[in-house]
Amino acid sequence: MIVRDRPNAFALLITLRGSIVPEILPHLVLVALFTVLLTLASRYQVVDISSLTVMPITLLGIVLSILLSFRNNAAYDRWWEARKLWGQMVHEIRSFARASKALLDDAGEEREAMLGLLLGYAHALRGQLRQESVKEALLRWSDRDRVEQALSHHNVPDWFLRKLGDGLGDCYRRGQLDSVGLTLLDERVSALAAIQAGCERLASTPIPFAYTLLVHRTAYGYCYLLPFALVGAVGWAAPVCVAAVAYTFFGVDRLAEHLETPFGRAANDLPLDALCRIHEISVAESLGRTPPPPLPVKDHLLQ
Repeated sequence: MIVRDRPNAFALLITLRGSIVPEILPHLVLVALFTVLLTLASRYQVVDISSLTVMPITLLGIVLSILLSFRNNAAYDRWWEARKLWGQMVHEIRSFARASKALLDDAGEEREAMLGLLLGYAHALRGQLRQESVKEALLRWSDRDRVEQALSHHNVPDWFLRKLGDGLGDCYRRGQLDSVGLTLLDERVSALAAIQAGCERLASTPIPFAYTLLVHRTAYGYCYLLPFALVGAVGWAAPVCVAAVAYTFFGVDRLAEHLETPFGRAANDLPLDALCRIHEISVAESLGRTPPPPLPVKDHLLQ
């Protein structure tokens, strides 16, 4: 995720970090070149498009703007919901750490193991969403045998939650935890399971492809039809005008694709590594250990 102070007006015009321009630049060049060729053909009377009006293009532009607005809002809602889920995870882990200290202070080893399982859950969910290996991160908070056992399962985050539930049950049966405390801590575990389900839903259910295809085709069709309406009206200014319009429509279309999948490592995706480090800091401080430092922002990018 891009993390930086708002630059000045000139820097906003030329900055590329986090910009969509590098991805859509070939398309902008192509549509501008098409407009130049059409302008040349009109000037040398190869084709006669002087009688065309902007009315049909204007109507299509209104429809396209509405479609892009709906899709962009849907994509941003997915991005924001993912951020709220991971923010809720921070709350649940801190709440479990605080409540477990009050309820299980005489069961130090069991509590430490449970908090290690919480961190294992967070890192495993990060790895599942990004389809990356998180074995090294898991080994920092769990022994190798437990990590190997966890990684042998299909749903690794759920395995850590199940082990956490087993630990709570053992403490209850040994009398280290009463029914009220068990219910209180189990509610935190259930909330973490709901967070995982929400993340899995976002990761496995993209915006319907037919809708994405409709918006994409309409945007490109509009930008290639626009020169026919502008060449007769503005002449050689048409390539610049068309490129400016195409930048907006192509950019919004591509940005929606990025926001639709918020768990990756693109510049505008969520900083799951940094959020997992927040969990580690919270758990370390709860255990009285020296916490690791927060992840730094490198080149305005926080992973």
